[in-house]
Amino acid sequence: MADTAATLPNADSPPTSNLVQNPRPDGPLYGGFSRFELELEFVQCLANPYYLNHLASQKVMQDPTFIEYIRYLQYFTQPTYTRYLSYPGPSLKALQLLQQEKFRQDIMSPDIVSRLAAEFLLASIKSQ
Repeated sequence: MADTAATLPNADSPPTSNLVQNPRPDGPLYGGFSRFELELEFVQCLANPYYLNHLASQKVMQDPTFIEYIRYLQYFTQPTYTRYLSYPGPSLKALQLLQQEKFRQDIMSPDIVSRLAAEFLLASIKSQ
């Protein structure tokens, strides 16, 4: 992540660049980044079906802690936080799908990964 010191014009307008103002400014830093910035980066990575496949192949998705973390990240579905996502459609769809045990198993299939990649690509193009 690049410089995160940019400020937004007001709370009602979407970010005008990839730079974000942390809506949770207080708190410790992890490697120079706030917890919000790390969570934002992770949620955006979920829009990549190949990354989801990698997580599944490493059995990360079977860990109850991961499932709880996905539930916790549902706060990104609130407009206050959704506006920080570069591609909200695919990111939020992945968050939704990851709550389903069947999806966490199915994402191991190359056919599912390819189909999801095509769907997410179309959604990303439409959102621009």
